[in-house]
Amino acid sequence: MEVILLEKIRNLGGLGEQVRVKNGYARNFLLPTGKAIVANEANKAQFEARREELEAAQSDQLSKAESRLAKLENMSLEIKGRASEEGKLFGSVGSKEIAEAVTNAGTEITRAEVQFPDGPIKELGEFKVLIALHPEVSVSIVVNVSAE
Repeated sequence: MEVILLEKIRNLGGLGEQVRVKNGYARNFLLPTGKAIVANEANKAQFEARREELEAAQSDQLSKAESRLAKLENMSLEIKGRASEEGKLFGSVGSKEIAEAVTNAGTEITRAEVQFPDGPIKELGEFKVLIALHPEVSVSIVVNVSAE
């Protein structure tokens, strides 16, 4: 399915690009969330009429993400969890716990912005977690998981 992107999407394209995606991805994610519209002549004309408005909104989102980036740089979190004697956690530390810890530290983020390069944290120690604030803005923070 051909769609026109209404915002920049990581690993797919930028604002205004016409890309070909799988039908399910378009119907289940891009179209319902307003990130894209179906590429036809009427929608192309509608997009061109709204281009300046969308570009302004995207630059506003980028500036907000950059201001949040300044607060997150050099951040280190301490999360406590129940663990066995071998250092394995009972459960794991996921995006929900990290988003709550960062929000409690003073900068609001969502679960969707938390990304684990090495998968969820399942043991004690120090880990790097990527926070993707915008497709162009991301920061790595240190999460120290210790036993309760």
